[in-house]
Amino acid sequence: MTQIFISIGSNINKEHYIKAALAILPQHFDNVIYSSVFESESVGFEGNNFYNLVAAATTNLPLEEVCARLKQIERDNGRTPADKKFSPRTLDLDLLFFDDVICDAPAQLPRDEITKNAFVLWPLAEIAGDFIHPTVNLSIGELWQNYNKNKQKLWKVEI
Repeated sequence: MTQIFISIGSNINKEHYIKAALAILPQHFDNVIYSSVFESESVGFEGNNFYNLVAAATTNLPLEEVCARLKQIERDNGRTPADKKFSPRTLDLDLLFFDDVICDAPAQLPRDEITKNAFVLWPLAEIAGDFIHPTVNLSIGELWQNYNKNKQKLWKVEI
């Protein structure tokens, strides 16, 4: 079984789409657990605040199939291929890690934003603090401990 971590985000009807993701991911992956849900301001564009969290799961699916399923779940929830990177979105599912695979296709792994964005790193640290980032050779907990927490505003929310 492969250990995977998925970043989940929404800033359009965000509670609805986050709940949709929580319901659908266990239909595709095994042993799914979730971090707390965090709210943060948009990063890279002006827009509504985001809800973000991270899911950990296991799978026997190959990397290409995991990526395809995540894209299909996004499309099933109103995301279109024409949506720009820095724009509002109904549902954003980004594969962060696929075990310790390092690659650029079919997805960038590990995902670059892990070390840059509190809305990814804090929820990831909550459920995978001991996981070693394969390119920086530090645990996720160490990365969060060293992160400049004044860089981005982020707070836990209940949904």
